[in-house]
Amino acid sequence: MRRIIALLVCAVALIAPALAETMPVAALAQHTHIHGLAVDRQDASRLLIATHHGLFRAGPDGKAERISVVQDFMGFSPHPRDADILYASGHPPQGGNLGFIASNDGGRNWRQVSPGLNGPVDFHQMTVSPTDPARIYGVHGGLQISRDGGKSWALVGPAPPRIIGLAASGKHADQLYAATEAGLLHSPDAGKTWQVLLPGVVVTLVAVTGDGGRYIFAIGRGLLHAPEDQADFSNLSNDFAGEFLLHLAIDPTNPRRLFAATGKGRVLISEDQGRRWGAFGGGKVGWMPLQHPSDTVWITSLSAAAVVLELPDIDLVRLFADLPSVNARSVTYGAIHNP
Repeated sequence: MRRIIALLVCAVALIAPALAETMPVAALAQHTHIHGLAVDRQDASRLLIATHHGLFRAGPDGKAERISVVQDFMGFSPHPRDADILYASGHPPQGGNLGFIASNDGGRNWRQVSPGLNGPVDFHQMTVSPTDPARIYGVHGGLQISRDGGKSWALVGPAPPRIIGLAASGKHADQLYAATEAGLLHSPDAGKTWQVLLPGVVVTLVAVTGDGGRYIFAIGRGLLHAPEDQADFSNLSNDFAGEFLLHLAIDPTNPRRLFAATGKGRVLISEDQGRRWGAFGGGKVGWMPLQHPSDTVWITSLSAAAVVLELPDIDLVRLFADLPSVNARSVTYGAIHNP
């Protein structure tokens, strides 16, 4: 006997071809590239999304509003203590580089703090020390360091080869972590020397919490976590429909709430420290496989129509348990029929 379960899914608004000032979060991937995430410290329910076309602020309703001028934010880091201050680097719309820039009003207005060493720089990887916010690191022509909040910069040395992401330690201002195509690297001396912590795997992101927790995404292993004082990482999740995570933001008011952006631009949220994930703001979830021993079922939410799924004899609780990527708050289940 097979059950037919009808799921009513959220509608997705039609998006104009031009990049609008406001659009569903799920539509961003169709129009721009995501280069960084940060929880809005002025309102922790909102997410700041740095993109190729400006800075967007998104809420639980799934709407993303562009709050900055149109410019390419490449490196993007929030101040770890001051809710109003954000740092970035990248390109203006007319071309060239922005240097090291800052916003003192939550991302609406920006100014150049410094061109950087041999600048104007274009930091693709950038991080601010949680223990010493005046200590900022950026990668452009090598690893650069500022000890005065970005006003002046000095060259530390070469950046790790094939670097993807950079994160300062949550416990020691001189310690750094680098996500690279060759593994996870650690520097005990502000980037002068590097040691391999996790070799032989592509690490696409590294993020560190203020209390010294480390998150990484390793291709083939998924999202991993470990305190800084422990060598072994524990697996949190590897159920991302074949995608990898590229950016991660941790809610400073609730460390169990994580936000992530995939390599394809999907924005996700987890309420249990990275074990289960859903689409942030609901709306278009995309295609997700149901992991079940006997069936593979694809779920979509491209319209407001009901999606009818034929499943094995499986109860609704098990259905949602097997679908950690689906945000149950954005899905209303209909009737269960037993033909």
